[in-house]
Amino acid sequence: MSLIQDGLASAVTVGEMMIPGEKVAHVQLNNPLEHALLVLVKSGYSAVPVLDASYKLSGMIGKTMILNHILGLERFEMEKLSDTTVQEIMVTEVPCLSQADLFMDGLKAVIDHPFVCVADDSGYFDGILTRRAILKRINKDFYESRLQNRKG
Repeated sequence: MSLIQDGLASAVTVGEMMIPGEKVAHVQLNNPLEHALLVLVKSGYSAVPVLDASYKLSGMIGKTMILNHILGLERFEMEKLSDTTVQEIMVTEVPCLSQADLFMDGLKAVIDHPFVCVADDSGYFDGILTRRAILKRINKDFYESRLQNRKG
């Protein structure tokens, strides 16, 4: 029996699979684009959450957004990296889940996004749920169920 077949999907929550906020690369609203690009390049991520000073989720920013902003007609306008803040170009419509949401909610959310932010009812950032975390959970359950089938 698998996670889906057993109905365990209704017992596993996003909170059990998410990466906690303390371990997630992020930027703040007033950071210059230069800092955001540095965080993105150093972390290897294509996008990161944007948080306000009180750790509330405000949006998301990615490498493509930054590069599109500094792309001029004939050259990259590198001066824009220090003259523009994250808040000016970030997206504010960010897919978001809560820790109490179920496995299937998380699975549906990561179909269209490499990661989804997790926040509480007040908007405080709790972490992210990644495709990798979902796949790891499915993989773990698959091998555990195979082991049980061999024993049983």
